[in-house]
Amino acid sequence: MTDLEIRPVEARDADAVLGVVRAAFGAHDPDGGVKVADLWGDVRASDHLLAERVAVLDGQVVGHVGVSRCWIDARRELVEACMLSPLSTAPAHERRGIGTALVAAAVEAARELGCPAIFLEGSPDFYGRRGFEPAATYGFEAPSVRVPAPAFQLVLLSEVPDWLSGRVVYPDVWWRHDSTGLRDPDLAEVEKALGTG
Repeated sequence: MTDLEIRPVEARDADAVLGVVRAAFGAHDPDGGVKVADLWGDVRASDHLLAERVAVLDGQVVGHVGVSRCWIDARRELVEACMLSPLSTAPAHERRGIGTALVAAAVEAARELGCPAIFLEGSPDFYGRRGFEPAATYGFEAPSVRVPAPAFQLVLLSEVPDWLSGRVVYPDVWWRHDSTGLRDPDLAEVEKALGTG
């Protein structure tokens, strides 16, 4: 897909981004993707937003990825890190490499920000093929028990000191929207699929 452009979000992209997020999450959300779009609107309005990238094809926004602030609650000190969420591709453009390009752009943005790691909750199969590893391997704990261990993943962006491990803490906006981990029956289904339930 040679005419695909990945670029930072511009002010004129705001409505298109929320439209792509709604469309991408609509199949999984009884509210038609509104929950994730509302969450992202609040993240965007906060001081937790660190980077956003869009995928543009023929002048149309067809994908989006957000990078926001989180922290590692290490025994020695609180360390700022990055989290990738949400990743959205317009359904008509799925399976064309757009998500892969956006994941790479998010990782690069986090690296440029100087974050030691970028975390996410998602499919180990999808993200594992794009460089993510289980965060527990490096001593990092998910922010909630409702995040199955295989789904909580990271990319280390720099050499981390041996003391850097602990629970990852999300900003309050994620908790206000109840968007950390999953709740039953979705959680039970994912745990069964991952063989952890």
